[in-house]
Amino acid sequence: MPSTSNTARLEARISTELHAALKRAAELTDRTVTDFVVSAVQEAAQRAIREAGVISLSLLDQERFANALLSPAKPAPALRRAFARRRKLISSG
Repeated sequence: MPSTSNTARLEARISTELHAALKRAAELTDRTVTDFVVSAVQEAAQRAIREAGVISLSLLDQERFANALLSPAKPAPALRRAFARRRKLISSG
């Protein structure tokens, strides 16, 4: 059992139907409701964190991305002017 200095309390109001389902699932897996809930929440949290770091693109988006890397667009006139001003500022400084 973890020491109280390494734990935090979590409370939630749930429906009686969900509570009954959690109790039944815990019984079926031979765990306490607390153990079952903590395990399920931990898995869900890890999955959400893992999936947040993954960028998923459709096939069309993948093709567009690859094409943009292989054949980048020409810089717009405003961007060319901005780079020219930057070069001038750096060279005069």
